[in-house]
Amino acid sequence: MTYSRITGTGSYLPEQTLTNFDLEKLVETSHDWIMIRSGIAERHIAADGEMASDLAFHASLKAIEAAAINPQEVDLIIVATTSPDMPFPSTACILQDKLGIKNGGAAFDIQAVCGGFVYALNIADMYIRSGQARTALVVGAEVLSRMVDWQDRTTCVLFGDGAGAVILRASEQLGVIAAKLHADGSYRDMLKANPTIEMDGKGVFKFAVNVLSDVVEELLASQNLQGSDIDWLVPHQANIRIIEATAKKLGLGMKNVVVTVAGHGNTSSASIPLALDTAVRDGRIKPGQKVLIEAIGGGFTWGAALIKW
Repeated sequence: MTYSRITGTGSYLPEQTLTNFDLEKLVETSHDWIMIRSGIAERHIAADGEMASDLAFHASLKAIEAAAINPQEVDLIIVATTSPDMPFPSTACILQDKLGIKNGGAAFDIQAVCGGFVYALNIADMYIRSGQARTALVVGAEVLSRMVDWQDRTTCVLFGDGAGAVILRASEQLGVIAAKLHADGSYRDMLKANPTIEMDGKGVFKFAVNVLSDVVEELLASQNLQGSDIDWLVPHQANIRIIEATAKKLGLGMKNVVVTVAGHGNTSSASIPLALDTAVRDGRIKPGQKVLIEAIGGGFTWGAALIKW
């Protein structure tokens, strides 16, 4: 039987950082207020002219290097993004060209906002399991700073730019174990961009904590597992309070949760692969361990995936 395994990770953050103290000069806010409510201390901001495909390119190179493969082996590229370079062509096609990949493999974007990486990983896993691809590049890349209303003190403090990537390869060994995805469009007005980001913070918090714990329990039950069987939880890095509340509902201690929100802010679809790469490169995530990823995004979309490293 063919499975898919993550064989390399990579990430990229723009050089410019915007601290909470910088934001104090832009809107009526304070470092302490932001930290208490979100756990965010700083976020990275893309340079003028730096696009989602540029961030994705740098992250992809690192993932390809970590996987020790030739870029021409990549026969599927999926980019999860809410902030594409342009309406079309897809950011994935632009990335394919920037990487110099000439094998004619499939390349496309998916849009599930902050849930995008979980959606994209599940799609790539199904491509590989069905034999339609052998080596997939799955990327989350965002330049959300261009969708923020910098006069809205409730949202402009939350979001940042970045990209994360993984290489997923066909294998006889189990890697991606299972995933569960959901959506409910009746909540579409609670978190949206039209054209700038608007959010009902309290409503999002309550909904997120409930459905994230539910989908994780659903996923674990499908595999006859419990929270105690998980080595690492790598959640979407939206808000430290959501992360802590979800971990508590699952009976997981924070020592088993990868948290990068303080230095990254909410990077939407990029947040999970950014956090994954951080924990892989610092040695926390080790071969053989079970890693659980989960996210919720505007729509609402939400989902979780279980991975054996």
